[in-house]
Amino acid sequence: MLPGCAVVGPDYKTPSLATPSRWSGADASQQRHKPELSQWWRRLNDPVLDGLIQEAIADNLDVATAKAKIREARASRREAIGGLYPSLSGSGDASRSRVGGTSTSGAGRTSTSNAFSAGLDASWELDLFGANHRNVEAASYGVDAAEADLRATLVTLVGDVATAYVDARGYQARIALARRTVASRRETVALTRTKLQAGSASAVDAANAEAEAASTAADIPLYEQSFAQDVHQLSILLGREPSALAERLKRARPIPMPGRPLPTGIPADILSARPDIRAAERQLAQYTAKVGQAEAALYPSVSLTGSLSTSGTKIGDLTKNSSISWSFGPTLTVPIFQGGQLRAAVEVAQAQRDQYFIALRSTVLTALQDVEDALVNLATQRRNARQLGQAVKGYQQAAKLSHTLYQVGSQSFLDVLTADRSLYSAQDSQIQSQVAITKYYVALAKALGGGWDGAIDSSKPAVVDANTGPHLAGRE
Repeated sequence: MLPGCAVVGPDYKTPSLATPSRWSGADASQQRHKPELSQWWRRLNDPVLDGLIQEAIADNLDVATAKAKIREARASRREAIGGLYPSLSGSGDASRSRVGGTSTSGAGRTSTSNAFSAGLDASWELDLFGANHRNVEAASYGVDAAEADLRATLVTLVGDVATAYVDARGYQARIALARRTVASRRETVALTRTKLQAGSASAVDAANAEAEAASTAADIPLYEQSFAQDVHQLSILLGREPSALAERLKRARPIPMPGRPLPTGIPADILSARPDIRAAERQLAQYTAKVGQAEAALYPSVSLTGSLSTSGTKIGDLTKNSSISWSFGPTLTVPIFQGGQLRAAVEVAQAQRDQYFIALRSTVLTALQDVEDALVNLATQRRNARQLGQAVKGYQQAAKLSHTLYQVGSQSFLDVLTADRSLYSAQDSQIQSQVAITKYYVALAKALGGGWDGAIDSSKPAVVDANTGPHLAGRE
């Protein structure tokens, strides 16, 4: 009878999602080829970052949660598949009884007897209108969605590790700049004091020189605080206590800088590259199948049931010299009046399906925005960095000349102070711009769907139970 079974409800078809023909913020050369996203972070040429990402993938807690959700989805699918097959259960019973009484002559009589019985019960719901098949279909889509969610978690994780690492190296560079500047300004303080003693400088100049050195030194603790917070964040991303990486990242390294531009491909490429879009699409498929599952409840259902039982006064009699009974037949259930519950359940499923369709469209639009924003930010920051580079060179020359003229008494200390402040500000802005370039590069790779593309073992549980068979209940 099964080959003749039908399914009700809508059959899922991947929706057609419109995307622009090109990225407005990308060069034509970047769009000629699909994004090269496999281990994109290696383009930053920082082995420490490479190692941190590997460890994060292995130990991050969000990744572990996503793996557990995959195991849950797979178990739910196996549970749904079980509904397609017959169920069989066995039963047994043993009893001993005693009957006593008093006869008319006053003599009491008693009798003792044993009774044993065993039986088998079987049932099988014929999936005439595909309710169980739709359930399996929905569960299978749920597995796909859980696997895509894991990939989306990895995209976010890799991007977050890279961003926090670059940010930490940026604060190390700012700390080093501040320390160099403080040392230089203390030399200016010493020079100003000497000139004060010689009568060629005022006490105001000396006070300003000391204040400027102290003001710059005050930046260092703030930068160290921000650096420590980035290290704490990296440690948490690796599934460790906040201070776990403090010693490992203590030694300063250059800010990772990207080399050649990252190919972007065309906007349509992100539909297959972004795992969050894949997850949203699979969830839409899952809830489309649930509509069919709800509609199947509007139709009759047929179940085949059967039972076999045997009884006797001895256990050995259950297979011979026993009383055997059996029954077999179909059961038809027809929904006649349910107060509108079944139809309402269909409408609920349809509304849920619509929500996931809208969520898919929203995810696509967000993905397009992510890429466009990253392209604009990266291009703007590169132009900004070039201008800052020229500014730093100009301020370096101005500061050097100001100090030389001040030493020979041809320029006031106010000019030296202004030149030093401008140079320090430009150099600090240049470091921040370098950090921003790399962070926007990371954001672009992340927006294009770049993450870990290697194999991930999601079969191992986080908690391994022991002694789960029958045993005496214990106390904590």
